[in-house]
Amino acid sequence: MREATIRAGAHTGSHASRLGDTGTAVGVAAVVVVVVADAIGLRSRVPGGLTATSAVAMGLAVVWALAGLVGLARRETRPAGLLVCAAAMTAAITLAAQRVGARNGDSPGRVVATLGATIVAALSFHLLMSLPSGRLESRARRGAVVGGFGVAILAGAAVAVGGRGIPPAALAAAWSLAVVVALPALRARYLGSVGADRDRLQWAAVGALVAADLDLVAVVLRVLVHWPDPVGAVAAGATVAIPLAAMAGQWRRMAPRGGRVVVQLLSIVGFTVVVSAIYIVVVLGLGHTPSDAGDRQALGLSMLAAAVAAVGYVPARDRLLASATRFVYGARQAPDEVLRTFGSRLTRAVSMEELLLQLAESLRKTMSLASAEVYTGAGDVLELAASVPDMGRRPIVLSAQERPVVARAGVSGAAWASIWLPTLVEGRRDSQLRVAPASHSGELLGLIVVERAAGADPFSDDDDRILADLAREVGLAFHNIQLDAALQTTLEELRRQAEDLRESRARVVASGDAERRRVERNLHDGAQQRLVALAVNLRLAREVVADDREAGAEMLDQLVVEVQETIQELRELAHGIYPPLLVDGGLAPALRAAAGRSPLGVDVATPDIERYNPEIEAAIYFCCMEALQNAAKHAPDASVQVVVRAESGGLVFSVVDDGPGCDPDSARRGHGFVNMADRVGAIGGTVRWESEPGRGVGVYGSVPLV
Repeated sequence: MREATIRAGAHTGSHASRLGDTGTAVGVAAVVVVVVADAIGLRSRVPGGLTATSAVAMGLAVVWALAGLVGLARRETRPAGLLVCAAAMTAAITLAAQRVGARNGDSPGRVVATLGATIVAALSFHLLMSLPSGRLESRARRGAVVGGFGVAILAGAAVAVGGRGIPPAALAAAWSLAVVVALPALRARYLGSVGADRDRLQWAAVGALVAADLDLVAVVLRVLVHWPDPVGAVAAGATVAIPLAAMAGQWRRMAPRGGRVVVQLLSIVGFTVVVSAIYIVVVLGLGHTPSDAGDRQALGLSMLAAAVAAVGYVPARDRLLASATRFVYGARQAPDEVLRTFGSRLTRAVSMEELLLQLAESLRKTMSLASAEVYTGAGDVLELAASVPDMGRRPIVLSAQERPVVARAGVSGAAWASIWLPTLVEGRRDSQLRVAPASHSGELLGLIVVERAAGADPFSDDDDRILADLAREVGLAFHNIQLDAALQTTLEELRRQAEDLRESRARVVASGDAERRRVERNLHDGAQQRLVALAVNLRLAREVVADDREAGAEMLDQLVVEVQETIQELRELAHGIYPPLLVDGGLAPALRAAAGRSPLGVDVATPDIERYNPEIEAAIYFCCMEALQNAAKHAPDASVQVVVRAESGGLVFSVVDDGPGCDPDSARRGHGFVNMADRVGAIGGTVRWESEPGRGVGVYGSVPLV
């Protein structure tokens, strides 16, 4: 199978390689055909010589053939490359036939030229409908292309039969109509394209925009200053940008940059349209068309000056704006500058304390303030987080009734602050004051307090608007910080729980291994040795019975006693692993039996206890056993109270003794408490250890029943 897959992959690769070589050969052949056709056309001497339009058309055919060759080099654009090569060859043959027919005066050359021109238009329409790959992927597109070829052939045949040629203006109009008809399909294809297909479409748009802009400039210049003279040739030559852009779209380094180029070109084309419209309206609308060379030269220079000014204004705009701001506001910035820059500062790796200090400094500088302060806090106290200059004032205390009032107040002055925030007004009743609450979703998160001297410019409506917008952004920033802090706390808690869980699992595994080793050791040293001795004694008893029945009977009686002792030892060992009474009777009888075996005085209370999940019963039982063993070890003279009861959808248990007590911190680090926490935590429960020297020890836990 693997060898077959390798052979299939090799076959596919070799097939793709052969297709690539074939496509390159076809592209080279197309270029050769175009060059040969152009050479034939150039050698045909016609009356009037070689026109500029014909020369441009021949050059365009070569460039388009090269673009087709580039398209054929890639598998995904090979159909489009074939179309481009076909159109280039048809155009070159058409031009050659036109010149040969004009030289010889024969009708076959004119017929070929006429049909070739219409077929070129149809191929162009086909290419537009199938961009960027050259494939027609829907029945509607295929139908439109077939219809386009039919109309082109019929129109060419009709013109050829009439013995007339197709004027260049008619060809330009037909091609423009084809573009207009194909635009909806092109837009739909662009909206549904991704990756390399979208990049190629964007570069096609780049070429079209450049060509359209140059054509517009040429037409406007021709109308206004009667230059350039062969406007048709210039307009046709401008379309060379389309195949050049198509080739750029095939270049991997250039392809991803098409979108940015389109954006810039759209702004340039828009500016060209506006300037052209203004010049045409002003010049032609005023009824004064340039009549001599001097007027046309002056108008041309003015248009050139407008273009240079437009291009130079974009980089100079920021400097001019900065200079104008300094002129109006002096050394400080415009009042809304702090609002524009606060959002960008939030994206940087700057601590909140530093950010708030920068905010206070920016407010003081941009609004000509005597002081700027920022308070933060989500509780009853608002702390002064930043102030310029350093104010050193005491915090602001707000009651639960005052906080919602302040949060909804908006930007307020000193009169309002003297009622609701009198602490802010102390020592500056003669100053101009503005208080902007920074809140989010009705929750007060901070305050922005700004102050101007009594004789300074009063706060304007724009100042209040800027403070309100800034307070809204600051409130959102404080809210995001709270969310981030809560998220970090949750992540730390999750990390701690994950670490506890990992350690707990390791302890459970280690405890299980240790317990298995203990059981193995107890079996080996106890019951196994007894059973081996019993086997030896039984063989000895068989020999004794054969010689002395009374001695043999006495030995058998002793063996019965030893068997009963072995059974009791195995039962006690099994009780240490998992007590049968817990399986048969549940928590209440198992705890009472354990209390009866304890050397301490143990009182067990299990009101309304039923049967529960075996894991829950085992966890509570062994936790109580662990607590009883600790009490017997550290408080041998104490009495113990064990209580297990159902409460609030769970089981609550406690083991409390009246012994001398201990240090709870050291007890929580012991193996006993760790074992209890692991057992109860494995089923979603909790346990805690409380103790004070001289007041005994209490172990309290709860386990959910759902």
